[in-house]
Amino acid sequence: MKPRPLVLRFVLLLAALAVGALLLAGCGGGGGGSTDPADVAPPESGLLIEGVVQPEGELQANVEVLAQRVAGISDLGGKIVSELESSALNHGEKLDFEKEVKPWLGERAAIALTHFDGNNFSGGVGALQVTDSGEAEAFIAKQVGGNGAKEGSYEGVTYWAEGDGTTFGVFDGLLVFGEDEAAFKAAVDASQGESLADQERFKTAMEAAPSGSLADLYVDVGGLIKQASGSLSAEDQLFFEFAGIEPKKATAVASVVPGSDRVEVDFSTNLVGKNPPKGDASKLLGSFPADSVGGFVSAEYGRVLGEQLDQLDAKGIPGQVPPHQFKKALGEAGIDVEAIASSIGDIGAFVEGSTQANLGGALVLDTKGASEAKNTVANIGLLLRASGTPGVTAVNGKVSGFSVRSAELGRQPIVVASGGSRIAIAYGLPAAVKALAEPSGQTLADSPAYKEAVASLGSTPISGFIDGPAAVHLVLALVPRGEKGFEEALPYLEKISYVAIGSGTSGELATARVIFGVGK
Repeated sequence: MKPRPLVLRFVLLLAALAVGALLLAGCGGGGGGSTDPADVAPPESGLLIEGVVQPEGELQANVEVLAQRVAGISDLGGKIVSELESSALNHGEKLDFEKEVKPWLGERAAIALTHFDGNNFSGGVGALQVTDSGEAEAFIAKQVGGNGAKEGSYEGVTYWAEGDGTTFGVFDGLLVFGEDEAAFKAAVDASQGESLADQERFKTAMEAAPSGSLADLYVDVGGLIKQASGSLSAEDQLFFEFAGIEPKKATAVASVVPGSDRVEVDFSTNLVGKNPPKGDASKLLGSFPADSVGGFVSAEYGRVLGEQLDQLDAKGIPGQVPPHQFKKALGEAGIDVEAIASSIGDIGAFVEGSTQANLGGALVLDTKGASEAKNTVANIGLLLRASGTPGVTAVNGKVSGFSVRSAELGRQPIVVASGGSRIAIAYGLPAAVKALAEPSGQTLADSPAYKEAVASLGSTPISGFIDGPAAVHLVLALVPRGEKGFEEALPYLEKISYVAIGSGTSGELATARVIFGVGK
């Protein structure tokens, strides 16, 4: 049997990658098919990627502008078609995309993965909308059947199965493929009976996907956990219990929304605790040093920490600390964990530096006041001394606290200090001083890139920021030259002007937006 030309794999698998939808953007719209591709995904599918194969209007225009900005491609569709035809020719086949594929190519495509053993997926099913089933079937009959694939029929659907088991057929306005005959037949059964699209958990999750997305990824988190082992490890279960999360009922959706000067990725999930943070900590992020490579913040950290400590105390640590003894044991050592948690408000961190020699950064906690900050630092010092941590030394001067020096921690010590109402856990004394000093001069909020990042998020409060050029410069200093993957990605990474992260809640869902600003 001749090797199947790459064009067929492209046509069938492009829905598996968000970039696949980008590749055909310039080819012009051909209309949709009669069936949603998710209608042939078996109901137990734990993962589904669905996207637009042929964008139109604003979506198409945005994709084309991004292709020009990121890759310098002025005719994306023409270039991809040329590459596809050349690939087919290299495999001993001739392909005229305009005549053989475009007449029947529909609007949307999807791929679903049905089985997960904890390490690998199997049972893959894919579907591509077609506008002319007869033309699409003729294409499959030529490309697959003409290469010696076995022809068969199932529930009135003709299919072709290749030597490696991959099976193809056309039904319900879709060109469908299965990883093997069993997967293909499962797709037929789903179309004629119950599919993933009929499941309430899928419908509810996908309602949160934004309109105008190029591609959407659905993950049945609970279903994958069940398929993998039926239960979580004791450590994972303990973590989720502390966070008040029920992972076995969880789902998540990620969507890619291109703009003319940005790529937005939206997330939503019900994998959240009973009382997730809802505040706005953007003021803390904006107060970080102006030369920060990046930073993040989280609101109401003290409240969340307090709830987790309550859970830990109530349940104990199996084999180490009995229930209701955790707080008591620390109290006897002079450490009041409730006071520590109740004194803390928001939390954040920043990274600075351009080389390994000047790399620094700090974890910063806002507290209710200077006395609370000072007392919390003292309590942390007591905790470290009680645990026998070596290398703990008092620090006085511009900041007050202590440092921990160890060869394992690197060139600089970890400094834990307070200043005003803040606490810093910093890598190096200079970073601690910057984190605790009253703003004098420019801060991150004064940076043009940061301002652009904030504006890109609209009404969503910013909770994370990366300065694109500064981050690339730092990575170039840290990553050994010649790393193939990084070198190949570098021209595209250099196009990113900023990364903005915003987060919030919507009903019972946690939501996040990640925006990659793209420079000219």
